[in-house]
Amino acid sequence: MDAPDLVVRGQRVVTGGELVAASVHVRGGVIDRVAAYDDPPPPGASVVEAGDAVVMPGLVDTHVHVNEPGRTEWEGFGSATRAAAAGGVTTIVDMPLNSLPPTTTPAALRRKREAAAGKCHVDVGFWGGVVPGNLGELAPLWDGGVFGFKAFLVNSGVEEFPAVGTAELEAAMAALAELGALAVVHAEAPGPIAAATRAGAGDDPRAYSTWLRSRPDRAEAEAVATVAGLSLRLATRAHVLHLSSAEALEPLRRARAAGAPLSAETCPHYLALAAEQVPDGATVFKCAPPIRPAANRERLWDALAAGDLSLICSDHSPCPPERKRLEAGDFMAAWGGISSLQLGLPVVWSTARERGHTLVELAEWMCAAPARLVGLDAAKGSIALGRDADLVLLDPDASFTVDPSCLYHRHPVTPYAGRVLHGVVRATYLRGRLAWDATGFAPRPGGRLLAREAPR
Repeated sequence: MDAPDLVVRGQRVVTGGELVAASVHVRGGVIDRVAAYDDPPPPGASVVEAGDAVVMPGLVDTHVHVNEPGRTEWEGFGSATRAAAAGGVTTIVDMPLNSLPPTTTPAALRRKREAAAGKCHVDVGFWGGVVPGNLGELAPLWDGGVFGFKAFLVNSGVEEFPAVGTAELEAAMAALAELGALAVVHAEAPGPIAAATRAGAGDDPRAYSTWLRSRPDRAEAEAVATVAGLSLRLATRAHVLHLSSAEALEPLRRARAAGAPLSAETCPHYLALAAEQVPDGATVFKCAPPIRPAANRERLWDALAAGDLSLICSDHSPCPPERKRLEAGDFMAAWGGISSLQLGLPVVWSTARERGHTLVELAEWMCAAPARLVGLDAAKGSIALGRDADLVLLDPDASFTVDPSCLYHRHPVTPYAGRVLHGVVRATYLRGRLAWDATGFAPRPGGRLLAREAPR
């Protein structure tokens, strides 16, 4: 059934690279036009007044670990997409690992889509995976609608999704270049990590400094240089995931200056947190790559402003609380991952506004750029004619204290507990229908399963 006609209007609407007074006219779930604020609504249309809230595009989060099927006790499509909707995220792209089976074959992709069907409160797409021995599966997965392919250069943490070596990555990226497909890479090199781990043997596993030293900057810089060199030589579109080390920016810049079709992202936790703030034993802060010192964090903000980093995604990576080793506080044994799907928008906005960044920049980093990365920008990521009416009403000046009991992902464990954040999501619309507001969720999940629209 088509969505009813709707007009959402406000004094602050993010559209056309500006923050302006406007009314967003919606017909059949699609933006029919963006007009002046006082442009009269069509007869019978519902009108939503944004009031003090900013109207911005729904966020597109292309780095989410849902884990269903197989590890639904870690997370699932129902819980993850509720958290997304409550956080202003209207589109996610699910990572290929941590589910059983991982999305490394067409059969596994079908299993994934079957598991997600009917459960999603936001739109969901899927990544395929690159693992040793599945080179022949890449073309069928691409034809099956995945948005690209993820590879690890270091242990992924789950045995069914092993890392690839440089030669295997090169073979995969050559195949992806022929397909016109995107490679996304967890870029940490195993050699520097192994050496640092050996050197730190016997160090206190409860000390955050032990974990930080075990994942040195050099591991990221070396791996990014490898990916950048392959992207340049093979002309493969490539994207570096969750860049945490500013030392890895230089090989990225060099390759892009030479013409490599290469981009990179960072995550809310790398922009908002700092190693100096992480208490010993507080394994809720553990992620890989790790949260680095404050000076490094400021260099990441500079890289975003300069365009060296293109976008911000959550890397929502949940697990059962016992896997975080919260009582033991053992950083070396705990699962590495931070769940921030619901909180990414206020976390980033709270830190961005302190540095003089704008809501227009925020929408570029968290809406438009991720949509472009996966080729969804004709439908997602901006408030413009013909785009899906995925809209968020955000009160940027209101603040709240993070209460884990108010989080919708399956296990409400977060390093942001007790933190005061700015930016309250008042409502989230998916294709013109209310997906979430303070009264709760839509009666039935309205999300669609997305597939890449341009076959080879």
